[in-house]
Amino acid sequence: MLRRICAWILIVSPALAFGADKSIMDLQRDIASLQEMVRGLQTSQNEKLAALTELVRQAVGNSNDASKTGFALQSSLQQSLQGMQDKVVAPVAGLNTRMDQMSNDLSKLGNAVSDLTAMLAKMQTQLTDLNNSMKVLQAPAAPPPSATGAPTGGSAAFPALPPISATDLYNNADRDRGAAHYDLALQEFSDYLKYYGNTAQAAAAQFYIGWIRYGQRDFESAAQDFENVVEKYPDDTTRVQEAMYYRGMSLERITGHKTEAAQEYIDLVKEFPKTDYADKACTQLQGLGRHCGPPAAAKKPAAKKKN
Repeated sequence: MLRRICAWILIVSPALAFGADKSIMDLQRDIASLQEMVRGLQTSQNEKLAALTELVRQAVGNSNDASKTGFALQSSLQQSLQGMQDKVVAPVAGLNTRMDQMSNDLSKLGNAVSDLTAMLAKMQTQLTDLNNSMKVLQAPAAPPPSATGAPTGGSAAFPALPPISATDLYNNADRDRGAAHYDLALQEFSDYLKYYGNTAQAAAAQFYIGWIRYGQRDFESAAQDFENVVEKYPDDTTRVQEAMYYRGMSLERITGHKTEAAQEYIDLVKEFPKTDYADKACTQLQGLGRHCGPPAAAKKPAAKKKN
C-alpha cells in the first residue's frame, strides 16, 4: 500500500512542478510589465516636471523683467513729474510773489492818492480863503459918512464874507472832534457847510457830522447825514464808501430797517468791489443772513395775452 502511494506521488510530482513553474513565470512577467509601466510613468513624470520647472523659470524671469520695466517706468515717470513741477511751480510761485507785490503797490498807490486828495482839498480850501481875501482887497472903499451919518456918493459896501476862514474853521472843527468836544465840533462842521459847502473838504465835514451823531446814537439823523454825503458829493469816492457803510450801520440799528441796511451794503459791494469797506459790508451782510453780492433781479410777471 505504501509502495502504491509513493509511486503515485512520483507520477504526479512532475506535473505539479510544471504548473508551479508556469504560475511563477506568469507572475514574473506581470511584475516585469508593471515595472516597465512604473519606469514609463516615472520618465513621463520627470519630463513633465522638467517642463513645468522650465515654465516656472521662464515665468520668474518674465516677472523679474516686468519688475525691472516697472521700476524703470516709475523712475521715468517720477523724473518727468519732477521736471514738470520744476517748470511749473517756480513760475507760479514767482507769479504769486509778483501779484502780492502788485497788490501792495496798489494799496500804497491808493493811500498815496488818498493823501494827495486830502492835500488838494486843503489847497482848495486855502485858495478859497485867498479868493475871499482878494474880494476884500478889490472892494471899493466905502464913502465917508455925511453929517447925518449916512454914506454919501453911492451905495457901495464891503461884500458879505464868513466870519472865519475855511482853513481855520475846518481845522478847529477837526481838532475839537479829536478832543471829543463833539457838540462844538458838530456846530463848527455845520458852519463850514453853511459857508463853504462847495469846497473840497465839504464832503469830509458832512461825513463827520453823521459820524458824530452816529456816536451819539442818533441813528436816524446819522443815516440822513451819510445819505447827504452820497447825494451831494458823489465825486469824493473815499467819503462815499465810508458814508454808505456807516449809513448801513445806522439803518441796521433802527428798528424795522434791516432790509434797507442790507440793500445799502449790497450797493456798496456792487459799486466799490475789492475795497476794505466792501469786505466790511460783506461781513455785515453775513451777520444779517444775506449773501455777499448784488441781489438777484426779480422776475417780472408774464404779460397777459390780449384776446
